[in-house]
Amino acid sequence: MRIPLGVIIVTTAVALAGCGSDGLRELQQPSTGPDEFLVMPANPLTPPENYAALPAPTPGGANRTDQNPQANAVVALGGNAAALNAGGAIPSSDGALVTASSRYGVDPSVRASLAAEDAAFRKREHRTARFKLFNVDRYEEAYKKEAINPFQINHLFRNSGFATPSAPPGQ
Repeated sequence: MRIPLGVIIVTTAVALAGCGSDGLRELQQPSTGPDEFLVMPANPLTPPENYAALPAPTPGGANRTDQNPQANAVVALGGNAAALNAGGAIPSSDGALVTASSRYGVDPSVRASLAAEDAAFRKREHRTARFKLFNVDRYEEAYKKEAINPFQINHLFRNSGFATPSAPPGQ
């Protein structure tokens, strides 16, 4: 018995459609389930060097096996994690950086206003993206006008007289 060519093509297309993944580029919340990025594993248990020198238990307080992602990120970027425990004080070594970056003022609600502007932008862009025949990358589609063309910027800097590193050939 011979299988028609159309059945083979449709079966292959359906099988290959399952291989695609949007990953983290999906703009809409895919489900109402738990967020796997909110779960932090504990550090491994290790025996202390001296059992007599252990601090008193603090119910509801910090534990030696608790993760501290902010301090871990500071250490990974070459900073001092002890500066985080200084009550939010800015280390003296970072004073010039903070002064230069806040020279035009600091808006305390900048994150909330940017989130609201981005949500409004994505909603405007989503109006025309509702009716698609094929699966498209919504992230790429929404932010295409905002993207920087690295080859154009490299060419602009070279023509302005700035020394630029070599770049791969343009596309």
